[in-house]
Amino acid sequence: MSSRRGPMERVGDLLPEAARELGLERELRLARATATWSALVAERVPAASGACRLAGIEEGDLLVEADHPIVAQELRLRSGELLGAFGSSPGGFRAAGLRVRVRRV
Repeated sequence: MSSRRGPMERVGDLLPEAARELGLERELRLARATATWSALVAERVPAASGACRLAGIEEGDLLVEADHPIVAQELRLRSGELLGAFGSSPGGFRAAGLRVRVRRV
């Protein structure tokens, strides 16, 4: 009896091709960037963790939404550090800039 299985592959390695075939590359890229951003903020700006989120990517810029003006200001002040770390992180990329807005309640 022969096995029909080929070599094992990691699911994470299969996702980019599956996303491309389904036309979901942009959504996958945003999901990866969002997870990377959240981890980065938790590590480098713990006070802002949970008080901001990556809202999108537009023209090469990261669009971030902050819950409070003080969080937005902290992110703006540390934008160079955050963008550098984001660009060198798995799931991240070299972003042109960081645009932060305060969430309207």
